[in-house]
Amino acid sequence: MVHSFKVGVALVLVSLLYVLDPLFHQVGQNVMWAIMTVVVVFEFYAGATISKGINRGIGTILGGLLGCLAAFIARKLGGFLHGTIVVAIAVFIVGVGATYVRMMPRIKRKYDYGALIFILTFNLVVVSGVRADKVILLARDRLSNIGMGFAVCVLTSLLLFPQWASDQLHSSTSSTFLHIASSLQGCLDEYMAISDEKKSGESADVSACKRILYSKANDESLANFAKWEPWHGKFGFSYPWDKYMEIGEALREVAAIVISLKACIIRSMQQPLTPTQRETVKEHSERVGLTLVWVLREMGESIKGMRLMSTTNNHNNHNHKLKLSPTSITISNPPNLLELMEQEDKDNLVHAVITATSSAASEQLGMSSFVFMMNEMSKRVEALATKVEQLGDIAEFRSADDKLAEV
Repeated sequence: MVHSFKVGVALVLVSLLYVLDPLFHQVGQNVMWAIMTVVVVFEFYAGATISKGINRGIGTILGGLLGCLAAFIARKLGGFLHGTIVVAIAVFIVGVGATYVRMMPRIKRKYDYGALIFILTFNLVVVSGVRADKVILLARDRLSNIGMGFAVCVLTSLLLFPQWASDQLHSSTSSTFLHIASSLQGCLDEYMAISDEKKSGESADVSACKRILYSKANDESLANFAKWEPWHGKFGFSYPWDKYMEIGEALREVAAIVISLKACIIRSMQQPLTPTQRETVKEHSERVGLTLVWVLREMGESIKGMRLMSTTNNHNNHNHKLKLSPTSITISNPPNLLELMEQEDKDNLVHAVITATSSAASEQLGMSSFVFMMNEMSKRVEALATKVEQLGDIAEFRSADDKLAEV
């Protein structure tokens, strides 16, 4: 609703250039280009509007200059036929070259709209130059009107309830940690429930993790828009948005493991372990799992509050700690699920893996996979914690002690 209101205000303001006679006499018939600019440039986020407007401006300038040059050459050659041939060749070469460059991944991702406007402007200027007499004046008027439309878009977007892509990316990244932690907690609760045959726990919901797997394109767009936004709040011009992309990639890997854990639990429900094996895996996986849940939530709160991570887990039942170093954060006590097991328990687990290869005892495979998935998640979360610490150092997050002081 807010975005719709802002678009309406921008259209009213730019329409005054056409409606009011004093303004219309100043800008002329090309004022329609200002209206078109508002319609196609105005986006939901301020950064997206600025990015699209600058792309349109650069594409218009480059296309207009090159179009004027081509039209000038065509006129100098003399004769309608010769000029038409030059224009046709220029349109073909520029169209092919610009379209090819536009398809490059880097250009496609950041400057696709600018390349499109370059092709459009070049063709409009060079083709109209065949018939029109004042090509340069025509291009100048169109550029000035596009600039007016862009100015209206930017002022409206920044001054009326601005929507920041940086805030959205920051919020979505921190909430992703919490979603993964909740899904992991649900998987642990479900396994603990089925481990006790007297309980029938609720099925863990991993739909949030599935959505996270497809969030890369949205995160890249938000990061690109955030780089165009002016300084506001806690986000400056040199804020490390690329680090958010690295963290997002690591989060998608962890989310994939959570989904795999869910599949392991489903398999174990269909063909359960023996009571001895079940209790062995349950005891140690619970210790590791609760630590991972706490670490994920702590990292999410760290990014959300823009503070460094706390070094101690104050969980009532599990007093685990984090070791912090300038380059990494390692999870200790417990660092590895297999290391927690007694030799006899390890032998039971190895026996379960070996016997799982036989069709007669394939029920062992589900929880054996669960154990190794938990170990893999420990490694991924450790690497993820390192990236979060690096973000905190570069972005100059405040110390965790500041939060305690506020309380």
